[in-house]
Amino acid sequence: MLSGMVTAESQEMPLSIGEVSQRTGLSPHALRLYEREGLLVGTIQRTASGRRRYGAADVDWLLICVKLRRSGMPLADLKRFAELVRRGPGNETERLQLLDSHQRRVEAQIQALEDCRSLIAWKVGVYAEHLARGEADGLWDPTVPSSAPADRQAPMRPRPNP
Repeated sequence: MLSGMVTAESQEMPLSIGEVSQRTGLSPHALRLYEREGLLVGTIQRTASGRRRYGAADVDWLLICVKLRRSGMPLADLKRFAELVRRGPGNETERLQLLDSHQRRVEAQIQALEDCRSLIAWKVGVYAEHLARGEADGLWDPTVPSSAPADRQAPMRPRPNP
């Protein structure tokens, strides 16, 4: 379940733009933009004086939007997804294709970050080992000629396991 989902007691009273901003982490400006750009699935109710009033379903949808955007979904894809949801049943296959495509992009990003983390962990180990032995002088020092003894040169990348 998504954290921040609206509870039964909060469903009774409509929420102001400020309250929705606090619950979703979106600024009031961003909430207005989402409405203007067609990223919401429902019509936002208004008071007699024109103030926006959001319901529980609006907040739940916005929380989904926040996660999709935070994970890198382009606004155009989010807009298309919202449009499909607004249309109702019958386009689930297209919704799945959008989400599946996004999931593949996220998984590729995660793999790239895992590769980065692996390299960083290796470099931390190299530096920690050299510092523990008191041999940090010249560690990856560009002023040390490449003809220096191998123990004075840090490899640029992890060595493959033999």
